[in-house]
Amino acid sequence: MKQKVISTMLLLSMGATLLAGCGTTAGNGTEGGASNAAEGKVINIYSWNDEFRTRVEAVYPEVKETSKDGTITYLKDGTEIHWIVNPNQDGVYQQKLDEALSKQADASADDKIDLFLSETDYVFKYTDKDADVAMPLKDLGIDCDKEFADQYDFTRKTASDSDGVQRGSTWQCCPGLLVYRRDIAKDVFGTDDPEAIGEKTKDWDTLKATAAELKAKGYYTFSSYADTFRLYGNSIDDSWVQPGADEVVVDKKITNWVDDSKEWLDAGYVDANIKGQWNDDWNKAMGSQSKVFAFLFPAWGIDFTLAPNWDGAEGSWAVTTPPQEYNWGGSYIHAATGTDNPKHVKDIILALTANKDNLLKISTDYSDFTNTKSGMQEAAKDDSFKSDFLGGQNPFAYFAPVAENIKIAPLSAYDQGCVELIQNSFSDYLQGNVDYDKAKSNFETAIEERYPDIKKVTWPE
Repeated sequence: MKQKVISTMLLLSMGATLLAGCGTTAGNGTEGGASNAAEGKVINIYSWNDEFRTRVEAVYPEVKETSKDGTITYLKDGTEIHWIVNPNQDGVYQQKLDEALSKQADASADDKIDLFLSETDYVFKYTDKDADVAMPLKDLGIDCDKEFADQYDFTRKTASDSDGVQRGSTWQCCPGLLVYRRDIAKDVFGTDDPEAIGEKTKDWDTLKATAAELKAKGYYTFSSYADTFRLYGNSIDDSWVQPGADEVVVDKKITNWVDDSKEWLDAGYVDANIKGQWNDDWNKAMGSQSKVFAFLFPAWGIDFTLAPNWDGAEGSWAVTTPPQEYNWGGSYIHAATGTDNPKHVKDIILALTANKDNLLKISTDYSDFTNTKSGMQEAAKDDSFKSDFLGGQNPFAYFAPVAENIKIAPLSAYDQGCVELIQNSFSDYLQGNVDYDKAKSNFETAIEERYPDIKKVTWPE
């Protein structure tokens, strides 16, 4: 069953091809001659946007300059970083990455993948020990327990294989908060103070009572039923698919999300006209004419999604305690098995994910909540991290305690598909297009089509 999973996830030939090539590649580690091998002149990095490139440019000391079109970064020693960027949408990035990884063992030195990125939703696919497409970082000569001792524990766990061997690292941690409109808070509650509002949003029962207050004044608590999914989905007790199993097990917290979403929709606490997320109506719900009180976002959501959609005065939003701790997102850096640039790869990973000063600079320059516990504790108390967009509030003071308490859900190679398909299937139910049982059967059909090796879907009683 395990080999079937790998074949489905990473192309039929990938596991055998890469494993066969392991004995001859320079990327096998610092032992066995890799540390003495000449480095290549081209570092190929696969990603889906320029986020990682800008962070590398900001803190990696060997950067000299980047081409105007952003495709090549030149290092001081003459090495070139080639950025291979494909969009995340519709699985394009993973498809292109998988195709390249399947050819890794036979690729010429300048064509080999050296570093690649993954997201939390599908990181397990690439850290799988049997797929062996992401090197154990210890094979680069990195003492993970020493170098990453200050990272948030759940990020290290997320980047590790089933044996607990770390095969990736990240510069960011993505704890989520409740982000709310100050003007609406004043209108309904008489205050926009984050501590006072936090008392009204601190757990689900309290927030439901608060939602009734908001509705009475003509406001929605959230824009869409989809806004709350991550809080439920990121706290499931067991993975969607257990190791070696051929069934998807739907956690009770997922069906709780469906039931609670239906209750909130029927009560008018969310806008029934907004069908999910990442669409025009959802974006408009972040505008000044909207009646939506709050969104649930990590730091990147505020900066890359909320802020660009806001057309009102700066300082109109604030952050406070969410109804439960959650994490949303995270980009993981992996050293590709077979890299011919192990020294550069090691240096980049350490510079971007293990150097507190570098990470604090990233937090300062880009507002990322970065991955050192001590650094984020410092930022939480540092007035220089105040946000003009949040009316002078320091969001790190709220992000830091959430990050300390995050318990990441157990991962599987099927997470991204299950998360997407369960929301798609039950969105039809929540929008009144199908009944509950039809939504369940639609999910089962979609899972079978996406993952032919899955033979069964089990629902909670």
